Amino acid sequence: MKQELGVCYYPEHWPEDMWAKDAADMVAAGIRWVRIGEFAWSRMEAVPGQVTLEWLDRAIGTLGAAGLKVVLGTPTATPPRWMVDKHPDMLAVDENGAPRKFGSRRHYCFSHQGYRDECARITQIVAERYGKNPHVVAWQTDNEYGCHDTVISYSETAKMAFQSWCRDRYETVEALNEAWGNIFWSMDYASFEQIELPNLTVTDPNPAHVLAFRRFSSDQVVAFNKVQTEILKAHTDAPLIHNYMGRILEFDHFDVGEDLDIASWDSYPIGFLSDRLEASDEHKARFLRQGDPDMQAFHHDLYRAVGKGRWWVMEQQPGPVNWAPYNPAPLPGMVALWALEAFAHGAEVVSYFRWRQAPFAQEQMHAGLQAPDGREAPGMDEARAVADVLDMLKEQDTQQADVALVYDYASDWAWKTQPQGAGFDYFRLVFAAYRGLRRAGLSVDFVSTNCRAFSGYKAVFAPGVATLDPTLVSAISEAGALAVLGPRAGAITDEFMIPPNGRPGVSNLDVRVDLIESLPPHAGMDVSGGGKVEHWHERLSGAAEVFLKTQDGAPVLMGQNDRWYLGSFPDEALWDRVVSMACEQAGVVMAPMQDGVRRRRFGDYDFVVNYNSFSASVQGHRVPACGVLVFEGGAPVVACDLSSG
Repeated sequence: MKQELGVCYYPEHWPEDMWAKDAADMVAAGIRWVRIGEFAWSRMEAVPGQVTLEWLDRAIGTLGAAGLKVVLGTPTATPPRWMVDKHPDMLAVDENGAPRKFGSRRHYCFSHQGYRDECARITQIVAERYGKNPHVVAWQTDNEYGCHDTVISYSETAKMAFQSWCRDRYETVEALNEAWGNIFWSMDYASFEQIELPNLTVTDPNPAHVLAFRRFSSDQVVAFNKVQTEILKAHTDAPLIHNYMGRILEFDHFDVGEDLDIASWDSYPIGFLSDRLEASDEHKARFLRQGDPDMQAFHHDLYRAVGKGRWWVMEQQPGPVNWAPYNPAPLPGMVALWALEAFAHGAEVVSYFRWRQAPFAQEQMHAGLQAPDGREAPGMDEARAVADVLDMLKEQDTQQADVALVYDYASDWAWKTQPQGAGFDYFRLVFAAYRGLRRAGLSVDFVSTNCRAFSGYKAVFAPGVATLDPTLVSAISEAGALAVLGPRAGAITDEFMIPPNGRPGVSNLDVRVDLIESLPPHAGMDVSGGGKVEHWHERLSGAAEVFLKTQDGAPVLMGQNDRWYLGSFPDEALWDRVVSMACEQAGVVMAPMQDGVRRRRFGDYDFVVNYNSFSASVQGHRVPACGVLVFEGGAPVVACDLSSG
């Protein structure tokens, strides 16, 4: 697989006489891909029905003539002002009933049929015009679904669409009442038209109602995206991509990915450290200018699964961003490290955002590879260094890992609906498990709950999967892998009820959850032999063997043969013990990493990345601060050391 660099570019932001030089400079920097067009609807169609694409023809021609491959975005994330005048009810509405107004971006409700039709129309126009253009080598649909909390809308349009969705799912209102347990608090409905959206209630709405609405909201994103993919597929054979975000779980990315060819995501490590991650002040201070050592890798592996093996970074942070609470600059070396780490996880393309910093509007404080006046920003030399490293490495393909993590968006919806404790969060739980596996020096694959092909995996972890399909657990066993389930796995049905056979209800595993308690931060429970239980503890019973227990004797980890159940949320030390025990049982070879250093196997290579601001030693070799060392056959073959700036 040939791995290449890209960049995001906005020709409509710059005088046309700059385009050719920009394109030539991109190529000289080792850039091969350029994404354009995703925010340009008002320039494409300033007046309804008057489409002006000649400028875009020239931009694509100029970029392509320089040797760049163009990713063309559909412009539907930024409907122009006239669109809101034409469809005033297209705006999403927040949980408090306030409209999400015009003046920035993503100001639409996914359920609005009129806006979907407009999106189909503009997609049809650009698809017909550029579908066979030799310079347009890939397409992006919309931009960052879910960014700015824009999946869930409480508009009148969404309410009517939700009522229709409920009618299709349940067929009769009596079946809906039964499924949701509406006899509780006299919440029965006499017709689908009576169903409101689950906001502005006196106290918590029915969790089954909320979960159904979350499923509906996700389905609306899938349907919205499908409108565009069906049109594009009729006019082009180029791959279709969407750029997802970090820790955005409001819609099922696996479902959206079914209609796409490649998954991509927008990686902003320093921004995510400050506003998207639970961590101690000490941890955030230590990695202030590097980002968390596992946050990027987590999403690389997740989106590789969403993309069915094909994935990109569509936007890579090249310097300070503008949107986090605080926006420090990366340490020297990190802009290169982030890209090389993505390539180690199998990225086909890493695309920097953006070529030149905008001198106006909301993102004028967001760095690019160039400053607004065209001078090179610090990230430019690091992008060149990445291109040089790619030239030195042989082409490789991603290989299956020994260990997999099951990831389920609906579980996040469930546990946000009824967390039963302020410390419990699905992403936080799965991320903690992922961290433990990475500290052990392991490469990790993600799989969805629809996966039944586990051949080749030695261990599969499924923490927090709310509704456990028995065939999922059976498929893991049939593949000869160890299944490590829980905590909070198999806790509800898909209609948010306690399963009739109790929790977790796993066949061939005699473990029962008798009582559940959530714990405040100061009330952790010590585990015999080391580590603590945090946030969540289930009192377990049954005939299965007890592998770990609290100092008071309460079971924490129980198991039989190839099925284990973890009943508590471990701290880091306890996760390390659980991972070590599972690897020993499953025959997985660990290579424990020191803090801040991570390893990823990619084909014949082992990439070792050092997020620390000081050098590290791995296998007797120095890994530079904020640098990368690539091993082949146990010997270092390439080093990237830009720590001196």
